[in-house]
Amino acid sequence: MGGRILRGGAFKPRTSPYSFQGLGHEGLEILRTVADEYGLYVVTEALGVEQLPLVAEYSDIIQIGSRNMQHYPLLWAAGETGKPVLLKRGFMSTIDEWLKAAEHIISRGNERIILCERGIRTFETATRNTLDVNAIAFVKQTTPFPVLADPSHGTGRADLVVAGARAAVAAGADGLLVEFHHNPEEALSDAEQALPLSSLPRFRSEIEAIAQAMKRGLA
Repeated sequence: MGGRILRGGAFKPRTSPYSFQGLGHEGLEILRTVADEYGLYVVTEALGVEQLPLVAEYSDIIQIGSRNMQHYPLLWAAGETGKPVLLKRGFMSTIDEWLKAAEHIISRGNERIILCERGIRTFETATRNTLDVNAIAFVKQTTPFPVLADPSHGTGRADLVVAGARAAVAAGADGLLVEFHHNPEEALSDAEQALPLSSLPRFRSEIEAIAQAMKRGLA
């Protein structure tokens, strides 16, 4: 269906220490094997400086998650790898703090940065987070970096992911990070926001319609 990058969490920072924490090294091996088989790039998260060499060995893009956006030693170390860094916005962070975090990566000589708006915490409780489409438009106008949107975390509800994705593309997002699962009810992480794989063709067609309306296309 045109996907180019495989994203999965081999190391998963969970709010509860009793939740599924990922498969670790085994998960990295699975991601790399599948990506190589299908000609995809791998993006996965490093939780700390000590994990970075292992994550860099298996991934093409290093993800810095929302909780670690201001983990400065990790930002420095990720910058020093020279690999592209996917920097998620902290869910309690301002746009300025997000861009300053990117500057920490740049300070180590690495400008290969991808910004990812993944929703922020507000007073609203109907959704898990509030997808900030204003931020997408703003950073597209004020920075040279590609910008992704994560409507899965941004809404936290599978029934709102497509609408959030459409809005993100209309606001200027260069790409989308969306969770799909062959059986969402059995997902070990974030089951409530995962889309079934069977919905991928419709998802692509709806996103493509918005992109075309903006005189853009899909890779």
